[in-house]
Amino acid sequence: MNNPTLDTTNSETYLNNLLEQCQANSPIIDIDYLQTLRKNAVAQVKELTLPTKKDEEWRFTDLSELYQLEFLAAKSETVTQNIIDNFILPEAQQSYIVFVNGQYASELSNVSALPQDVYVGNLSNLSELQQENIVNYLGKSEGEKDTFTALNTAGFRDAAVVWINKNIAVETPIQVLFLVVGNDNPSLIQTRTLIIAETGSSASFIEYYGTITEHCSDLQQNNPYFTNSVTEIWLNNNAQINHNRIQRELADSFHIGRSSITQNQDSNYTCNEINLGAKVSRHNLQIWQNGTQTESHLNGLTMIDNQQVADTHTAVCLNHPYGVTHQLHKCIIDGNGQGVFNGKIFVPKLAQLTNATQLNRNLLLSSKARINTKPELQITADNVKCSHGATISQLEADELFYLQSRGLNETDARHLLIDAFAAEILERIPFKSLQQRLTQCVVCRTAEA
Repeated sequence: MNNPTLDTTNSETYLNNLLEQCQANSPIIDIDYLQTLRKNAVAQVKELTLPTKKDEEWRFTDLSELYQLEFLAAKSETVTQNIIDNFILPEAQQSYIVFVNGQYASELSNVSALPQDVYVGNLSNLSELQQENIVNYLGKSEGEKDTFTALNTAGFRDAAVVWINKNIAVETPIQVLFLVVGNDNPSLIQTRTLIIAETGSSASFIEYYGTITEHCSDLQQNNPYFTNSVTEIWLNNNAQINHNRIQRELADSFHIGRSSITQNQDSNYTCNEINLGAKVSRHNLQIWQNGTQTESHLNGLTMIDNQQVADTHTAVCLNHPYGVTHQLHKCIIDGNGQGVFNGKIFVPKLAQLTNATQLNRNLLLSSKARINTKPELQITADNVKCSHGATISQLEADELFYLQSRGLNETDARHLLIDAFAAEILERIPFKSLQQRLTQCVVCRTAEA
């Protein structure tokens, strides 16, 4: 398909081909609910169309290069433990699970450090009671279902599941690794994550998307693949989740992800999101506050260059009194990179005494770097404290001059300012080893700038 734009006929044909690949593998467990879920999603896909720049929500993100590739369902690959060890954080040495090309690798996973009342694994190892109760969570998130989410539901074979029982505090961070091993053909990888935090429970987890390669994942290797991910997180009353989402896909790959978070009364959700990889990436983050005194804290950092496109869409729906949400998203863009930020906060009349802030700060390092930013507040409540804004800037000449006057050369001065701009987000990640790894990635990219 060489035409960069899709007409109705080509779009339908391409979508059907994608759907066929999504359904290439049957579910890992055969329960009625999953079969019904897949069947409904297939019907939904057939009623939808692929998004293009003509769609308002996608008008700044061009997917034409994605549509030119014919993807095949990813094949299983064998990976050795010593390779996996390079990705495991010291804090999570015995509390991690691994998926390779979307398939669960039990022999590479280790959850021996976790309490007995915490389940971390895949669908097939759920207890009978959990399989019965999963009908209340899997595929039940609110919000309009888009084409890629429907494709995922129609074709995901397995899922990473974290289930924390009532009043259990998990001290050890849980690491979920989604790794890709490329092959000669463009591959379609469907990943699914389900996090359930029951009443009074708490945990921190790292959701990592990356590739197994001998070289830096930032480099293009003429080995494109497409990761289509969906994550659902449920926080019951007084639950706490610290979610760290790291996207470091191959530089010629495509990554489209959706995270849907449902919070009940007195729950606290924090998301630290870092986007560094992929040729084209898009993350849709949606939060529903379904109880009073609910808190949501969103911290994001996007760092791209060359021809990369990174799109972040967020929506926070505060539906009850005393809701709190604070969001800070930063973008560092170099070369011909293009960033997109669209953040929405909804404060309906029922959400009185809400405290909401949203800020998008962008640093452009070249004359060809671009950012399209649109922070939004939709308020109908009349007793709230809300603010939002966006800034776009380059490195300040006065700041560079000050650092040079203190003995730094121009290059080192630039690096110091860029690193400091990123550090405000990286320092909010609660794991020192992950902070250090990501800081090193920023330093390496800054050195190349």
